[in-house]
Amino acid sequence: MALTPTETRELLARLGLRPKRFLGQNFLVDGNIVRKSLELARISAGDTVVEVGPGLGTLTGALLEAGAEVWAVERDRTLFEHLAATLAPRFPGALHLAEGDAVELPLAGLPADRAPGFKVVANLPYAISTPWMDAVLSGPLPSRMVLMLQREAADRYTAVSGTRSFGAISIFLQAAYDTAPGHRVSSSCFHPRPEVDSTLLHLVRKPKPYVFAPEHKILIRNCFQQRRKQIASVIRVRQPGLEPEWMELLSSEGFLSTVRAEAIPVPVWIRLFSESPGPA
Repeated sequence: MALTPTETRELLARLGLRPKRFLGQNFLVDGNIVRKSLELARISAGDTVVEVGPGLGTLTGALLEAGAEVWAVERDRTLFEHLAATLAPRFPGALHLAEGDAVELPLAGLPADRAPGFKVVANLPYAISTPWMDAVLSGPLPSRMVLMLQREAADRYTAVSGTRSFGAISIFLQAAYDTAPGHRVSSSCFHPRPEVDSTLLHLVRKPKPYVFAPEHKILIRNCFQQRRKQIASVIRVRQPGLEPEWMELLSSEGFLSTVRAEAIPVPVWIRLFSESPGPA
């Protein structure tokens, strides 16, 4: 059960911890959101789950009580020690805690042989949401992810081509995952209250996910760093050998050479790299 705001403040005081904004320490104090997270992730006994930033252990405890084996990474030393002293003894062998940066340990140290079918349930700090997601999308891919995100980050992940929020991370994510109905979360569900509302985003791995190679990701990012430039101009400078084939593929999809990166939908980006040699 989630701690109330009062219980959260009292526990933080006992731990001598003041929430750190740069770590995105906004602690969940709404039990309904915890239950919704488990419901969307379809958590059942025997599941392997990765959690990022377990904090005071509200979501972690619910996952463990549901019978999941949890691999969690926590950067804050005080919170890591608190979880190791309280939750770990209650669930021996089921909770695997790692202390460190989630961008460097995106899957919390989950062994490769335990990866098939694993899920991610996490309350992601805004500052690391995109680099963490980029790391996760390098594989192995979770079968399902339920992520608490600031609405702005969720909007970038789910943006469609032709919109200002559409970018490289939108392409990488949507090539591998379908976005299922999520849940809007009020700032009142956290202590301390963040300045913006959040979204509980529900992602389901596609039957045939597409993962862009690292060098392809670099080229796509370059295209969006100069997003007001025509795609032909960017490719001519960055990868001149690709220009003829890319322009032919884009033309077959109904796009002129004057098209900009943000106007090209995800399936076409996949085709550009799956049907052309790509950057050397």
